[in-house]
Amino acid sequence: MVWVSTSSARTRRTGPKSRMTGSQRREQLIEVGRRLFAERGFEGSSVEEIAASAKVSKPVVYEHFGGKEGLYAVVVDREIADLTARITEALGSASSPRVLIERAALALMDYIEEETDGFRILVRDSPPGQSTGSFASLMGDVASQVEHLMVAQFKGRGLDTKAAPMYAQMLVGMVALTGQWWMDSNRKFSRADVAAHLVNLAWNGLSAMEERPTLRG
Repeated sequence: MVWVSTSSARTRRTGPKSRMTGSQRREQLIEVGRRLFAERGFEGSSVEEIAASAKVSKPVVYEHFGGKEGLYAVVVDREIADLTARITEALGSASSPRVLIERAALALMDYIEEETDGFRILVRDSPPGQSTGSFASLMGDVASQVEHLMVAQFKGRGLDTKAAPMYAQMLVGMVALTGQWWMDSNRKFSRADVAAHLVNLAWNGLSAMEERPTLRG
């Protein structure tokens, strides 16, 4: 009979722990960075904390991203792409101007509800020297998409179309700031209620507010 030590048997059963591939490690660092940036902001997070949370050494972070700034840029780019895709789909599927406002508002509320950390990162100040990829620039792009619809509405109502771009900025800004307020207010209203009240003000104006606004899209 051959006897095998307990420690040897355990080693053979469990085997060595598998190491992450380079792409897996990169994804792990992105998730860790995203969480820390959402909790503490860019300035409040450090490479040391990111490495410690991921259980790696600092050089690993530098190897993949070149530093905290590189990691932050990747996180922001992903959030921008996600939110842009949601809003673009919403704008492209609207059957009327009112439904367009509804769906754009709901797209933002969905994103805030499902990706709260991502939205928290986007609405914070960007690191020094970063001029693109910010939430403000994204909302500016959305306003540009809405602008031609505002022009059509102004023409149909005999209004000066030169003011349409300004109104597009107002509309998008109202939705964006309300979304931020909703995130910070513990979401006492449902996302559908918030969207309905946004449309109520944007579509009817203060002089024609509906008593019990509902979505129609």
